[in-house]
Amino acid sequence: MTEQDVPTAPRHWEADVLLRDGRTAHIRPIVPSDAELMVEFYSRVSDTSKYYRFFSPMPRLSDRDVKRFTEVDHHDRVAFVLTLSGQMIAVGRYDVVRPGEAEVAFLVEDKHQGRGIAQLLLEHLAQAGRERGVERFVAEVLPDNTRMIQTFRDAGYHVASEYEDGVLALEFPITATDTAIGLMQGREHKAEAASIERFFNPRSVAVIGASRRQDTIGQALVRHLVTGDFTGRVYVVNPTAAAVSGMPAYKTVGDIPDEVDVAIVAVPAESVQDVVLDCAAKGVHGLVVISSGFAETGEEGRQRQRRLVGLSRSYGLRLIGPNCLGIINTDPAVSINASLSSVMPPRGRAGFFCQSGALGSAILEKVQNRGLGLSTFVSAGNRADVSGNDLLQYWEEDDSTEVVLLYLESIGNPRKFSRIARRVSLRKPIIAVRSGRTTQGVPMGHAVRRISAPPQAVDAMFRQAGVIQVDTLEEMFDVAQLLAHQPLPRGRRVAIVGNSDALGLLAADAAAAVGLVVNKSVALGADATADDFEDALDAAIDDPEIDSVVAVYIPPLNVSGEDVANVLAAVGEQSDKPLVSSFLGAEGVPELLRVPDVAGSTAGRGSVPSYPAVEYAVRALARVVEYAVWLRTPDAPPRVGDTVDRRAAKAVVDRVLVQHPEGTELSQQTLAELLAAYGVELWPVRKVASLEEARAAGEELGWDVVLKATADHLRERPDLAHVWRNIDDAEEMADAWESLSSVIGDPAGAGFIVQKVAQPGVPVSIRSIEDPLFGPVVSFGISGAITDLLTDRSFRIPPLSERDAAAMVREIKAAPMLFGYRGSEVVDVAEVERLILRISQLQNDLPQVRSLELSLVLAGAHGSSVLTAGARVEPVTDPRSDWYVRRLPQAPGDTIPG
Repeated sequence: MTEQDVPTAPRHWEADVLLRDGRTAHIRPIVPSDAELMVEFYSRVSDTSKYYRFFSPMPRLSDRDVKRFTEVDHHDRVAFVLTLSGQMIAVGRYDVVRPGEAEVAFLVEDKHQGRGIAQLLLEHLAQAGRERGVERFVAEVLPDNTRMIQTFRDAGYHVASEYEDGVLALEFPITATDTAIGLMQGREHKAEAASIERFFNPRSVAVIGASRRQDTIGQALVRHLVTGDFTGRVYVVNPTAAAVSGMPAYKTVGDIPDEVDVAIVAVPAESVQDVVLDCAAKGVHGLVVISSGFAETGEEGRQRQRRLVGLSRSYGLRLIGPNCLGIINTDPAVSINASLSSVMPPRGRAGFFCQSGALGSAILEKVQNRGLGLSTFVSAGNRADVSGNDLLQYWEEDDSTEVVLLYLESIGNPRKFSRIARRVSLRKPIIAVRSGRTTQGVPMGHAVRRISAPPQAVDAMFRQAGVIQVDTLEEMFDVAQLLAHQPLPRGRRVAIVGNSDALGLLAADAAAAVGLVVNKSVALGADATADDFEDALDAAIDDPEIDSVVAVYIPPLNVSGEDVANVLAAVGEQSDKPLVSSFLGAEGVPELLRVPDVAGSTAGRGSVPSYPAVEYAVRALARVVEYAVWLRTPDAPPRVGDTVDRRAAKAVVDRVLVQHPEGTELSQQTLAELLAAYGVELWPVRKVASLEEARAAGEELGWDVVLKATADHLRERPDLAHVWRNIDDAEEMADAWESLSSVIGDPAGAGFIVQKVAQPGVPVSIRSIEDPLFGPVVSFGISGAITDLLTDRSFRIPPLSERDAAAMVREIKAAPMLFGYRGSEVVDVAEVERLILRISQLQNDLPQVRSLELSLVLAGAHGSSVLTAGARVEPVTDPRSDWYVRRLPQAPGDTIPG
């Protein structure tokens, strides 16, 4: 059988993956042409591993065995292989033994065991099985095969076992439970963090493309490594030189006699692929590709970049770049400046990820000028492989990093970013600047999917994850220096202490504008002494009604302000409340306001940041306050109870897609069935096309009904001329029909419906979509045309917590309408939040639901009524970027998410 004769596996079953040790491999469905690879692989497997797999000695595979193993139907018989450096190193498969149940087995080459390969195979087989209708895996394992038994137990599934005839029979459902997903994400976190750790802590670095000419990139890289006092070994590779910068030069990286952890590549773009092969043969862990000439240059460059990433990963290498500035680690134990920047920033508490190589040098200059200090720095350039998500995984566990700074030009996998950032933000603040925020522009070198969600959804994702999003790099540093040196505030209450009435008023105005509450303002006068400042600051910090303090000092003529600076520094070091200042109009942490750090390299904890204007100080403080409020707001997953029936909802969707393979709008009856599975009741509705049908509907519903037009161009008319309420008998229905028909002008296309009149309430709407980039997106707002005109909607990315739902209701501008505006009844907000959570969960569970809208929900004081709704379902042809398996982003040009 040839590959043309067998069914084709889904394209998204193929992926690059990261192993436990941080190296890469490739997973894909098996094909008939793998026969030779299978035989070679089996010959390298030990007799013990073969016995564990087949329960009997099988020294070699027969032709019949090879054919059986490599020819599968990708439905009832599914097999995945893991390849590295062109060799098969593992195979896993399942075979359906009865409907809904399949037997699963693995075989991993001995020298690659212990790298988490069996777990990866199990994840991908389980997801393939779920897509093919398999509900349960069974496996037979020898009792002393403890490693395989532990693999199944560590997967997070509920494993039942039974011992019979010397064999342990295991059985477990493969439903993607929260426990299983959480454990999978924990393995992902460790692998991605491990892959980055080797870049920041190399024992040896090779500069490939090192040059003797002073004005070259290769020479600059060598110089910066040496002058930065890198504690490891530096090797230079130049095929035409005997020595570079006094160091012996090697023709290839393979000629270097010792091990090489990281290669810094600065050769022409067309030569980089040869370098990858040399590095792979040498056993290099990762590449930092400074070279340009890739996706940023156009289609030819994109193809070159795609081949570069594919080649690197196929040999187990991770890649930073191409077209990047490089990496820096200021840890004195490493002290590596493997970048084009001559600036080695001082040791600090912030980790910085930057996508722009062009801006990288300017950013490092700003960091140094402000005395901020960094722990580590990465410029990812085209971000072809290593991304901000990888760095977040590393910084989460890095004890040297307390604040994370991100300059983002694009987000390749926002759903994964949201998930990781939510977790990291609970431990360490993340400050982000996102270019193209308004235009949604993406640099040419970055390959991302199109986004159909509005820009507000991206902003909401950042807020939801606790990320402090700022507008400019300057504001990023304003906030970072506060977070790096001062404690978090407990609330919004501020005291202003200063020797200038005018600046004190400016500070108070600025505070009110950004939502801070000025509880105390102390004007000391122009002739205030250091003692006056000390007394006022101490009193403000000791005041239980104050959460943070803004100090303003403008010195009188011929006064240095050193005494006041000493007071500020002393108070800042001892205070458990944040203290910010506008001191002499200085920016950063002036020398006078610094508290010596343990390493003595930059301002330490307790140093008082200074801002050139009080407005900047207050703005930075407000950003930190918002983060502190987010951090302290109680959070909990939604309480589902027994009112959600995912199986019934999926059955509804599957039934519709069988009847309409290309997708369709759901009928009201089907939609009501789908919503009911999530505990949402759709108000009964009767479609009518004539007065007689309208009268019959009124009789059926018991009168006190409403007649309204629902056509798209009519249903949200601000004058409500398409609605007639409180119809109590056949005569009133005739009046309503005649009146609406005359107003609308086209009764046949009006889409008339009859419904029972609902209890009065505030009209709200809840929408969800399946976005190509984000996956599910949910929004909320007051129902009506004005809301759409003013774009007064809140957005979130599922899964939502109870905190998210509460925030969605309260952050729209029209929120007062729900809380007793102008004497109206307070709405049952808890019920509105419940509806948001249920729609969010439905959209998160069922990606086949491409859009869903509860376009008219009357939220009253004692509950809510869902009057109007619509939905569309379509088959899933492209899975979400964080489908229930681990996978790396694909190279530019591919559409498989990562």
